[in-house]
Amino acid sequence: MKELLKHFKTCDKAAAAVSSAVGVMSLVDIIRYAVLGQPVALLTVIVVNALFMLVAAAALFGRLHALYALIAVFAAVLFFTTNNFGTTLFNFTYVLQAVVAAVGAVAGTALAVINKDKPKIKPALVLSAIAAIIVAVFGIVWGACVASAKNRTTAQAERWAVPTAFDKTDCPQKGALEKIDYATKAYATDGREVEKSAYVYLPYGYNGENRYNILYLLHGTGDDEEYWLKKHSYNVTMIDNLIYSGVIEPLIVVTPTFYTENDCFGDLDPLTYSFKDELRNDLMPAVESKYSTFAQTSDDEGFKNSRTHRAFAGLSRGAVTTLHSVLCGSLDYFSSFGTFSASRTELAEYEKANLTGAAKELSIDYWYVASGAFDFGFASQWHDWNEIVKADPRLTVGENTAFDNYPMRYHSMGNWHLALYNFLLKIF
Repeated sequence: MKELLKHFKTCDKAAAAVSSAVGVMSLVDIIRYAVLGQPVALLTVIVVNALFMLVAAAALFGRLHALYALIAVFAAVLFFTTNNFGTTLFNFTYVLQAVVAAVGAVAGTALAVINKDKPKIKPALVLSAIAAIIVAVFGIVWGACVASAKNRTTAQAERWAVPTAFDKTDCPQKGALEKIDYATKAYATDGREVEKSAYVYLPYGYNGENRYNILYLLHGTGDDEEYWLKKHSYNVTMIDNLIYSGVIEPLIVVTPTFYTENDCFGDLDPLTYSFKDELRNDLMPAVESKYSTFAQTSDDEGFKNSRTHRAFAGLSRGAVTTLHSVLCGSLDYFSSFGTFSASRTELAEYEKANLTGAAKELSIDYWYVASGAFDFGFASQWHDWNEIVKADPRLTVGENTAFDNYPMRYHSMGNWHLALYNFLLKIF
């Protein structure tokens, strides 16, 4: 330790400032996640920032300023992965770390060349070795957990991956995918008549004489009704296999779009609220008058009486729409809900919609919430869910609501595919 302190005193002051800044921001990041109180996300942030601090220390004590470039690159990647300029910049520290580290790499290397400073290989190797060991251990544990999840042949809740038995295996009994067109209105703007489409998954052996549970699935910003089942057809494969294996009952899945032509192009938020009117007045009557669900009639009475056989889920802005238009707008038609990678629904809004009037008497069979540890929607989503669960006596963690945080996942279909798998195991 004395030798280390002696060496520190002779280190370039600029490098010391860079490493100190990286370390302070890392500690700030860890503290902020500790306050949030989600263990999976906290552990992830601890590992990432511990690596940043070790690499910064190696650059400082080893006078290998080029090592700061590693921090700059990975911090920049994490900044764009864990933030969204339109909705949240909760992980702003990554961009600060990236800039500081980039300056340290360029300026430090230049000064070292000018001053003909010789690198101190021993401390750099020791600190780099510690960082490499952490990466190796974390990678081995992560790989083992993913492999264990994929190798399972029975269905159970997963945080790492969908078991291959349900995910990649071609099912001998495949469902059918159909497209349905329906008339609706531009409820968010001028109320004009428009034509829209949705895709409908029908389970293998669909028979109009039987009654089927129904799940509506919504995409996120920039996508459309093809996203869940056509663009990412392995979601269909997974549903086929879950039904074929007897894990879930045969069900109908509908994938609409919250977009209405080019309306609200500059601000999509009105669409997350107005979709309620389209859903209730147009989409549901069109779908459930054509296909056999538990609704005896495709009207208000029929939908209310069959609500426990109907679920709605969405990803990203589709999750926001699920909250605004369904959980807080159509609780009388639905009893199960899935919100993946987004919220933007504060407690006051939820209380006004669901804790007053007739809505407070309606059951909530399940509300499943999921997000990746690197997902930019995580922090606000975790906060909103906790506040709502505390306020609504109908919601009990572990019984009819859960929040799953997926290690190493970010705002992508890999995250939402796993969320859909878990959600299907909990409803109906």
